[in-house]
Amino acid sequence: MTLVIGIDEAGYGPNLGPLVIGGSLWRVTAESTEDVTASAADDPLARLAMALADRQPRGRPLWGDSKKIFNRQRGEAAALAALERGVLAAVAMTGSLPTAGGELLTITGLRLPADAAAGCWQSLAEQPLPHAATASDCQQSMAEVSDSLTAHGIELLAVTCRWVFPAAFNAALDAGQNKSDILSQASLGLAADLRRHDPAAAASICCDRHGGRKRYAGVVSHCFDAARVEPLAESSTCSRYLIHTDGPPTTISFSVGGESQLPVAMASMTAKYIRELAMKAFNRFWTAHAEAVRPTAGYPLDARRWWHETAAARQQQAIPDHALWRRA
Repeated sequence: MTLVIGIDEAGYGPNLGPLVIGGSLWRVTAESTEDVTASAADDPLARLAMALADRQPRGRPLWGDSKKIFNRQRGEAAALAALERGVLAAVAMTGSLPTAGGELLTITGLRLPADAAAGCWQSLAEQPLPHAATASDCQQSMAEVSDSLTAHGIELLAVTCRWVFPAAFNAALDAGQNKSDILSQASLGLAADLRRHDPAAAASICCDRHGGRKRYAGVVSHCFDAARVEPLAESSTCSRYLIHTDGPPTTISFSVGGESQLPVAMASMTAKYIRELAMKAFNRFWTAHAEAVRPTAGYPLDARRWWHETAAARQQQAIPDHALWRRA
């Protein structure tokens, strides 16, 4: 039996809104009710890929690269519906389908911030779910892909997240961390938590590469409390390590294009979905206090436009700039 963990982020580039780290946890057993190739039987990532390729619900990809699933060229509602269908189907596989944002936050291990800008995010908890898809569509998608995973001896155990809001992000910068440090420590902290689900099992952890960073041994050692982290590869496309512990082996990789791996894709989709819901709550709050302001996704160019349009409203709300605007 092997644990497979996928980690990815959404919101690394924006100045507004949270940085969200997503994680997915899978159990791949040695047994399967379907024949698999010899190479796939020994490779849990290949087993996962085969399970997804085996059955795409009604010809549509359920899980994949979040940038392809959430494609705004299809229209905002259709893009969100496709993303939501995949994420909520996965969440339903690990327990039940959430009916409100607060339930989703609880399932994914998140809490709303309690800083000066907390009011900006409060409506997320009351948001009815699904928002753009339908509950029946999510349930049907869950049932269809669940059969395929079971046939390949695979179980999705959890989808979970961590997030870093601007006030905490800026505080970390002031304490001497850089942007890449914040991403790596939040990501690997989540990976270490998921690894503790079953310390007696071997584990394979897959991450998308963190910006241009190539070497991760130090931060991996810190987050996993490991005395020794052995580099297996540190190339332009993949950095891979063996974490030495007293238990079964744990490998961790950071790959360019990591979303091509199903565990990372699921983590990315979850992080993207949570961030989209958070920004909808953010925009609802500010539209109520400045009717002429246009919604924003928080990315630098449009964030500056939004910042200018909300100057008077922000002054009235008396929310300090550092609680809204994420530096770097």
